[in-house]
Amino acid sequence: MTKRKIFILFIILLIAIASYIYNRYQEQENEEEITEYVVTNVNIALGNPSNATNDPLNKENYLIEKPQYVLSYGNSNAGPNWVSWHLEASDIGDTPREENFHPEEALLEGFTRVLPSDYRGSNYDRGHLCNAKDRSKTREDIDATFSMANMLPQTPDLNRQVWENLESYCRNLTKKGDEMYIITGGYGSKEIIGNKNKINVPTNCWKVVLVLSEGDDDLKRINSKTRVIAVDMPNENGISKIPWRDYITTVRDIENKTGYNFFSVLSKEIQDAIETKKDSGSRKPEGLASLSRNLKLFHSEIVGWATHTFNYLSILPQ
Repeated sequence: MTKRKIFILFIILLIAIASYIYNRYQEQENEEEITEYVVTNVNIALGNPSNATNDPLNKENYLIEKPQYVLSYGNSNAGPNWVSWHLEASDIGDTPREENFHPEEALLEGFTRVLPSDYRGSNYDRGHLCNAKDRSKTREDIDATFSMANMLPQTPDLNRQVWENLESYCRNLTKKGDEMYIITGGYGSKEIIGNKNKINVPTNCWKVVLVLSEGDDDLKRINSKTRVIAVDMPNENGISKIPWRDYITTVRDIENKTGYNFFSVLSKEIQDAIETKKDSGSRKPEGLASLSRNLKLFHSEIVGWATHTFNYLSILPQ
């Protein structure tokens, strides 16, 4: 066997090894699958964390579903227990705000329907949970976020600074090719405000964000290495200069404080993995996610180099 043939066989073997390593790693990433689950509303595709229902007798955990978001309403607190929505680049447009705050029409007679004027003189902002810019594609979408059932009383420093900074960060991720499942709410009781209606002011506001690269079959793409951002922020003034990353915590910590069960449609193994790790606050891949990217790059470079070499050798005399 000539040296040329030996070299060609070596190149072929090298390509085969690189392909095997890369494909085997991809198989391992896809081994963690969830049970089949029919998504009826993408805004709550990862589960109903409090098992809210649309039974009018269930006033403390009343489910309201909209095309823009889904929420659980707590009547005694006169506000949302949580609000959940899906965010991708196509949701974001240039429809301007019109400050169209309004009572929630989906709340039936017997529920507390908060008025915009109930916040007057309270020194608290009407703090969006599903924020307006995340639903700025159409006038209907953005106006839906001004429902008073989508508001919690937030201090100006929280609402306009730290909270908004995280909202902006999430929207920036969509510009880089990511999509997100977001759920947010508050807990605790700081004080009661309101004119006609009495509204609980939470001591803390939390947010959980599951991040995926844009694609299809989202539930099948979530695994133990999927990025999840969880924050727990105090509803106080004096925090305007504090980075949102300082409030990063774990999903499990928020579950313990609220009693909710996030990501309930995922397997227990995946839940345990993504709910107990703290995010770094950076989009940069870490650990095995970085390894996946590097293997892909290695595979691509080896194949390219080998193809170039093979083509070169083929024109040499025998």
